[in-house]
Amino acid sequence: MATDPRRMLVTCALPYANGSIHLGHMLEHIQADIWVRYQRMRGHQVHFVCADDAHGTPIMLKAQQMGISPEEMIAAVSQEHQGDFAGFNISFDNYHSTHSDENRELAGVIYGRLKESGKIKIRTISQLFDPEKSMFLPDRFVKGTCPKCKSPDQYGDNCDACGATYSPTELIDPKSAVSGATPVMKDSEHFFFDLPQFEAWLADWVRGSGAIQEEMANKMQEWFESGLQQWDITRDAPYFGFEIPGAPGKYFYVWLDAPIGYMASFKNLCNKRGDIDFDSYWKADSDAELYHFIGKDIAYFHCLFWPAMLEGANFRKPTKVNVHGYVTVNGAKMSKSKGTFIKASTYLKHLDPECLRYYYAAKLNSRIDDLDLNLEDFVSRVNADVVNKLVNLASRNAGFIAKRFDGKLAATCAEPALYAEFANASASIAEAYEAREFSRAIREIMALADKANRYVDDKAPWVIAKQEGADAELQAVCSVGINLFRVLMAYLKPVMPQLAERAEAFLGETLTWDGIAVPLVDHGVAPFKALFSRIESAKVDAMVEASKEDLAKEQSKKPAGPLVDDPISETITYDDFAKIDLRVALIKKAEAVPEAEKLLKLQLDIGGETRQVFAGIKSAYNPEDLEGKLTVMVANLAPRKMRFGMSEGMVLAAGPGGKDLWILEPQEGAQPGMRVK
Repeated sequence: MATDPRRMLVTCALPYANGSIHLGHMLEHIQADIWVRYQRMRGHQVHFVCADDAHGTPIMLKAQQMGISPEEMIAAVSQEHQGDFAGFNISFDNYHSTHSDENRELAGVIYGRLKESGKIKIRTISQLFDPEKSMFLPDRFVKGTCPKCKSPDQYGDNCDACGATYSPTELIDPKSAVSGATPVMKDSEHFFFDLPQFEAWLADWVRGSGAIQEEMANKMQEWFESGLQQWDITRDAPYFGFEIPGAPGKYFYVWLDAPIGYMASFKNLCNKRGDIDFDSYWKADSDAELYHFIGKDIAYFHCLFWPAMLEGANFRKPTKVNVHGYVTVNGAKMSKSKGTFIKASTYLKHLDPECLRYYYAAKLNSRIDDLDLNLEDFVSRVNADVVNKLVNLASRNAGFIAKRFDGKLAATCAEPALYAEFANASASIAEAYEAREFSRAIREIMALADKANRYVDDKAPWVIAKQEGADAELQAVCSVGINLFRVLMAYLKPVMPQLAERAEAFLGETLTWDGIAVPLVDHGVAPFKALFSRIESAKVDAMVEASKEDLAKEQSKKPAGPLVDDPISETITYDDFAKIDLRVALIKKAEAVPEAEKLLKLQLDIGGETRQVFAGIKSAYNPEDLEGKLTVMVANLAPRKMRFGMSEGMVLAAGPGGKDLWILEPQEGAQPGMRVK
């Protein structure tokens, strides 16, 4: 063991629970997984956790649009996300949700500590309010004309056309993206995390802790130069999230409880396992290490707000926030119309996940550069490196060992100096993995693969095999070739775990980082089977076409469900609802109204009083089927004079109309005249 075992907690940014995982997301999860697998190979104790970010207005509205509860929607999305990550061999120890008891508890603890120490401020603000939906509008749910360049249909916080940023109140002709209504300004009391109190501490931490990459620390400097502002952590009902303790109708903004989701997922793991001490990882003076892998778009939350929250609540801060860039495809932004916005699930239907793991690793470094997935280069590089160099090294030697030597490697290593060169490269490759310089590690591994293949080419075992009395030399050369393959495969195990597993089955051993210090001698190997398949360009083309089809389906697929066809009406107060007097009614008599296409005339007994009601349910019920049934009516509705007589109330029914109508029927035991409440 090169170093004493370390204790680490590693997290990826939490995918938002209202959409699918795509290849842009996979960059981060593959990067983190490679690093985690390397650390585990070195014998360190690593807990790797993630969760779905499951709160916020977009999730609430999408669930309403689908006609299901937010809980149902996020549960389905979680299953989809976990399936995608498993498909790419992401080795999470736990995958949880921010909509969890652990997260509610920890969010309450952190908020409570911040409030007690004077880090929460309260003030009244004015926000845009949708008068039709009775809800305050997040910036991205207000659209209008850009106040700078006058481009139409721009979001409330920035303009896609000119790049300007502004307040939603500055938009020209603003409209609610939820209802289309013109928003109005409305006051609301909000809670603010007093970030300016942490300005001096944050400036020292960003520059002096070593937790932030230098280029990201420079970017954070822009925030300090413009002056840190108090951070609004409140959202008003209706909102899908956690209600703020002691503040009915007020909810934590999603970005307050989202990073706490790291803690919550780990807490959930601790509760399930029973042998991990949560506090020893999260107490302020913990000697464990905490690593976040995130994209550059959410760096300011993780480099400013999150560490300040932890400091204010007396929890430990991240050891390192590892920020990466975006994924482009063929040199351009991922495009749905071009088929280059590729979902993880679509990729998995066409290609081996380890191809993408290798390609990303071959291009990843510790900086915040964007990574281009050039599909032509992707095919040629994986085929050239993995198939032609690595797998071919094993196959061109294994056949001779199997056929001529009954699968037995030579009793000694014929090239100790060459083998030592390969084994000694572990220090440099380990340094590259540790520093997240994966592309450098791959370059070194493939340079060794070139050297191993040159050795085999120079020795030409296929020529030796034809020579009389050269069996010992043939076994020695092929054994060296297989041993060099073994070293290379151990180095690549964090990147390509499934290929490593197949190689282990062939070699008859578990590959370990320390184990490659000594070559395999006098050791039996299994008959060689194909370890990896070439990428066919046709499969890449099929994946791109399938992605275009995904877009077509997405555009043609209209949300369905009762709430889509008939959205929830404007919010009312409890006082409004209390004005409606609902009563159980017995249908004593029902008859058709000949002059009316939709109406039945009902005589309703509401407990000592009979009411006449005309109900538009003729298409769904025969009059004789209704007599003797209990139903519910609005008893204090003002009488309405109709052509056929006076209607003295309204019967309650559900359904879109026509034959699809169902009157409400109280359960057995209800009696005419009882109030429904």
